[in-house]
Amino acid sequence: MQRRQLITQLIAAGAAAFATLPTRAWALEDRRVRFGQSASLSGAQAHYGRDVQAGVAAALAAANRQEGPRGLQFELQTLDDGGVRDRCVANTRQLIEGGVIGLLGLTSGAAAEACLGLVQQHQIAMIGTASGNMGIRGKAAEHAVHVRAGYDVEYRRIVGYIKSYGFQRVGYVYLQDTSQANLAAMTDALNAVGLKPTVAIGIDRNASAQVEVTRQLMAAKVEAVMFTTNAGPALAILEQLNRAQFRGMVFASSFAGQDLIDGVARAGRSVVMSLVVPRPGALGTGVVGQCQRDLATAGKGATLGVTTLEGYIAGRVAVEAARLAAQGGAVSRQRLRDALGRLNTDLGGYRVAYTPHSREGSQHVDLVVIDRFGRLAG
Repeated sequence: MQRRQLITQLIAAGAAAFATLPTRAWALEDRRVRFGQSASLSGAQAHYGRDVQAGVAAALAAANRQEGPRGLQFELQTLDDGGVRDRCVANTRQLIEGGVIGLLGLTSGAAAEACLGLVQQHQIAMIGTASGNMGIRGKAAEHAVHVRAGYDVEYRRIVGYIKSYGFQRVGYVYLQDTSQANLAAMTDALNAVGLKPTVAIGIDRNASAQVEVTRQLMAAKVEAVMFTTNAGPALAILEQLNRAQFRGMVFASSFAGQDLIDGVARAGRSVVMSLVVPRPGALGTGVVGQCQRDLATAGKGATLGVTTLEGYIAGRVAVEAARLAAQGGAVSRQRLRDALGRLNTDLGGYRVAYTPHSREGSQHVDLVVIDRFGRLAG
């Protein structure tokens, strides 16, 4: 009898001791989902980078409100890379070694491409890079998970539009520090409709003077110009093309972002631009209206536009993947990657779907005309 009582007492004592362990702290740590972002918060692409960061942050803040104090707790650690590739690589290394669950919303496609080795080495997901860069797509970039269409899809839509107008002489202006895969995708799109670029000009993304580029375009007698650049150089060249009395059409990829839309009125020339997210004016579309509300709630002064919306969608995808991963326990890098391989969700008029063999979440591309007053006219 005494032996039975002793065993009972020992079991009770052990249970009491276990109850005093800091279980609440462990539970909180298990619910913490921390993402890392390297973004161009300064430099020539600062507006673009801040817009992407604001969109991501608004999505995570909204998820925290939905989850409440007992649910998952989402965090975003953002480091400024100034749009410089080497700084982005250093930031990414720091974030990975600091224990983030995933990388989210990088703002430079060229820099993201330079980070692929680190991403592969540490088996971490790189979600929603705000670029259609073809260098981070395909088998060599298996851990890069995209929430938007690549440049190949954009180029096919743009080139189809050019072909419908019967243009034959086409100029292509791109950033010389980006992947050659982008130029190859543009060339393939033109070849598919029996065209070749009359002139292809690589430029420095941070250069302010673009007079020589304009001279080359005019000398080549192009009928249409296509840009895959950030907004700054595109707008500078547009103004110069106006002064040179260029009569052709101008096209821009999504990479120019909201900055291009806002700056077209200053340049005084209409542009056909490809959008990889719904139009910001379509507030009846669920994800657009929700983004506007969540940005307002965040109260950081960010406004709804194509770039904030792209960041917001990336944040929403990361949240849904983490929630799916949490069904198997605490969210880890491995569980997050596995969840992304089967995520299929409608964010409100914008569907993102992945498979274990495809990390291309959406093929959505819309061509819009920005008139010379900066209005989305069609």
